[in-house]
Amino acid sequence: MSLKDKRVDQASVEQSWSAKESWRLFRIMAEFVEGTERLDAIQPAVSIFGSARTDPDNPHYQLAERIARQLSDAGFAVISGGGPGIMEAANKGAYFGKSPSIGLNIQLPHEQHRNAYQDISQTFRHFFARKYMFVKFATAYVVLPGGFGTLDELMEALTLVQTGKTRKMPIILVYSAFWQGLLDWFQKTLVNEGLISQQDMNLIQVIDEPDQIVQAIFQYYETSGFEPTAAEREVQLNL
Repeated sequence: MSLKDKRVDQASVEQSWSAKESWRLFRIMAEFVEGTERLDAIQPAVSIFGSARTDPDNPHYQLAERIARQLSDAGFAVISGGGPGIMEAANKGAYFGKSPSIGLNIQLPHEQHRNAYQDISQTFRHFFARKYMFVKFATAYVVLPGGFGTLDELMEALTLVQTGKTRKMPIILVYSAFWQGLLDWFQKTLVNEGLISQQDMNLIQVIDEPDQIVQAIFQYYETSGFEPTAAEREVQLNL
């Protein structure tokens, strides 16, 4: 192949990739539009996170189910990742409660499949579009034991609240024995080295009992109400 032919071939490849990238942007826009339209009327809602690898006989699964049921009966829609494990437990508890059970599923090569306990189900191809929905429509985060994905969601919420890129909300860690090592590291390393402030630790609550979780969320909003203020809506436009 001549140098000219190689240049023509390379240009063809670049055009092909450019076209794919353009269509990718349209798919991303469609995910944001469709997700927002389906969830916009769901208020108030609580996003629940935890491991996809937790079996139904695991105490963490059972605790998540009880928490979701109490939240649902108290009037909160429950949003989960739509898959197995803690996500299934959260959807299951809410499904048999009084308020909607919402699953935001993600297409993965392995591990993720849609659970059967969803009143509203939305599947995403892109993690960042899905993560946006978890934050935008949540009035609280409830985080149970999990792996990298769970930690990713937790850090995303903490970062957005800390930096003022979303409204402040309760961020509740459940099963204190699991989280204590991480919290100690936050305090002894991040705070002590000046990487976060002592006040940032107040963004996190640790609560193990389902009824106390519900009570903590109500107490947080008892003066302001669940509806975002005009200023909070403006902030969320730039999320």
